[in-house]
Order: sequence, then structure tokens, then C-alpha cells
Amino acid sequence: MNIPKVAILLAEGFEEAEAIIIYDALCRVKIDVDLLACQDDIKVKSYHGIEMRAHALLKNKPNTLYDAVILPGGPDGTVNLGNNADVIEFIKRHDKEYKWICPICSAAAKVLSKNNLLNGRKYVCSGDLYKNVSDGIFVDQDVVCDANLFSGKGLGMAFKFAFTLAELLKLDKDKIRFQADHIYVNY
Repeated sequence: MNIPKVAILLAEGFEEAEAIIIYDALCRVKIDVDLLACQDDIKVKSYHGIEMRAHALLKNKPNTLYDAVILPGGPDGTVNLGNNADVIEFIKRHDKEYKWICPICSAAAKVLSKNNLLNGRKYVCSGDLYKNVSDGIFVDQDVVCDANLFSGKGLGMAFKFAFTLAELLKLDKDKIRFQADHIYVNY
């Protein structure tokens, strides 16, 4: 069986809890996860000022094709992702190849919609950010899946988001359930 490969895109100001919870949960179910810094420095400062070291720079992985691309939220992090031409090109290439595009929290509105990448698909995002979105259909649920777009409402849904993504990547449901139960998550 092929091990799914996932990228989590980190830009200055990313929501650290979303990124780390999702990273941890996916690693527990044996998914290969790359933390990619979307800037010139491998060290990325989070929303609350925690400096994290990514595995690689996005600019060094332009031709790597992942099974899923995760976009964590964070007020500044999503603005920085949404303004980064390399990030947008990376997302477009993965979307064209019908790989999973996975925003959580504000990323659906502030990265995808900002760059007209929702393409009429259903999505969820945090708060009332949906009011500024014109190219997607907001659905008020914890997680929403439409075609190859999989979105999560926010930080409180990070575990559910990660374990549901693992199922979408066709991992063994019993192994996923074991890990979810192990950390007391109902997803």
C-alpha cells in the first residue's frame, strides 16, 4: 500500500495549534507529512510568536505532488499564504491534478476565495468570513467535503479534520478509529 504524502503550508503568522494538531494526528496514522515554509527561511514564526522549523522550503518542492495540501489558518498566516504567488501556483497545480485541497479556519476565505480557487465548491470557514466570499458555497458544518476540496471550521475541529482527511486518503478506518479513541476524539 502506498503511504499518502501530505504538505502543510506554513507562512509567518500561521495558527500553530491547527498545524501541529493536524500534523500529529496524521503522523499517528502513518501519513507522510512535510511541513513546508512558504518564505525564504526554514524557520517560521506562528500566530503566537512560536518559532518553528519546517522540513523544507516550498520553493524547493515546486514539482513535488502531494496527495493533500493543508492550509492552516491564522490571521497573518492566511494573508501571507494568499499573497504568495508560489503558494497559489502550488495549490492550482494540486487542484488541477485533483489532489485534496484542505483549508481550515480562515484559509478557505483568505487564501482560496481571495484567489478565486473555491470554484463554486461547498466549504466551511471560521466566524463570519464567509460573508466576503463570492466564489464558493458556505455550509455551516464542522468539516465539509466537495469534490477534492475538504475544509474545516477552525481550531476546535483540528482532530476531526485530520482523522476525516485520513479516511479520505483511504487509510484503514479501524487504525484511524484506534488513534482517535486513543486521544479521546469523537470524529
